[in-house]
Parts: sequence; C-alpha cells; structure tokens
Amino acid sequence: MVSPDQNHLLNAHSDRLRELAALIHPSRLAGHLDGLLSEATVLQLQKTPRLQQRLAELLLKSEEASNGTDWGRDVLLGHDPRRAALLAGSIWHARSVLKLVSKHDVAILIENIGAEAHAFSIRHLSGAVATTSIVDPHKLSSQIEHDGHACLGAWLKDASELDRVRVLFRLPVGTAAESPGAEHHNAASRLLSLVVAHLTSEAPAA
Repeated sequence: MVSPDQNHLLNAHSDRLRELAALIHPSRLAGHLDGLLSEATVLQLQKTPRLQQRLAELLLKSEEASNGTDWGRDVLLGHDPRRAALLAGSIWHARSVLKLVSKHDVAILIENIGAEAHAFSIRHLSGAVATTSIVDPHKLSSQIEHDGHACLGAWLKDASELDRVRVLFRLPVGTAAESPGAEHHNAASRLLSLVVAHLTSEAPAA
C-alpha cells in the first residue's frame, strides 16, 4: 500500500514530467515519434494531459532522470534557454556589437537578438571574448546565437543529467549547445554566471 507521503511524491513527480513535456521543443519529440506526423500533430499530442507524462519519459531515458523525484529548481529559473544563450553570446561578441554604429545595422541586430541582449552586451563589454570584429549585422546575429548556445551547452556539462536535459530539451535539435568547442568551455562559467545573475534579479518565469 502506498503511503500518503509516497503518493504525494509520485504525484509531484508526475506533475513535473507533464510540465517538462509541455516545454519540450517539438523537434525533440519528432525524432522519437512517427516521422510522418506533422508539427501541428506533434504539438497537439504534446498538449494532451494524459500523454504528457509518457512523452517526457520517452525522452528521459536514464533511470535517474525518469524515476527520480529529487527535482531541484531549474538551473535557468524557468527562463527560455534561447534567451540565456543570446545573452551569453552577446557578451562574447560585445566588441563587435559596440562597433555597430549605423542605425540601420543596429536595428537589424536588435531585430534578430532583441534589445535586451544588445543592452546586456554593452553593459558587459569588459567580459567580451571574441577579438575579431564582425561588421555585418546578420552574420553577427548568427554568431551571437551560435556562440551563446555553445557556451550554454558547455556550462551544462557540469550540471546533473536531469538539469542538463531539462534545459536542452527546450531547444530545437541541432543547436551549438550540443557541440561546444574548447573555447566555449573556457568561457562558459564566467559568461553564464553573469547571465544567471541577471535572470535571478527577475521574478521566476511562469
């Protein structure tokens, strides 16, 4: 017979699995389901309460991740991992961001990475990593996203498996978070500490 305490833990764990399932990027699920399913169908399955726990368990392959009940606070405090990546990447390329002076170029950059990342970059100029300037705003945006995701992935290497997948599953398949380079491992802790401090200053995401 299941005790009230055990029942509470099981219910709490089921709730967390359903919450995770609702946040998983559809491309993560698509690879584990029928390849003929449309994105709209995958999204519909993902929103079905009675399927959410099974979908999460499908991706959480390890025993620890799928059966464990010790779920701490999300390492990104519930915030969008792409947002965290853009913030980290904006510091990485802060020198290039500062050198963009054309209103047209700045507008393109902000459209691609957001005003928050643009301002965050300038505020943390002293933490910049890249020394080579990128003058094209489209290329700069792409590199900010690439290096930011790579730093996020490198930072997550030191996290528990559960903490790592809870973040990575919310990103699409194929980002640089899956294959960070040595340079990203070297800078990740410093850049992400700034990002997490920024996120901590806000109320937790819903």
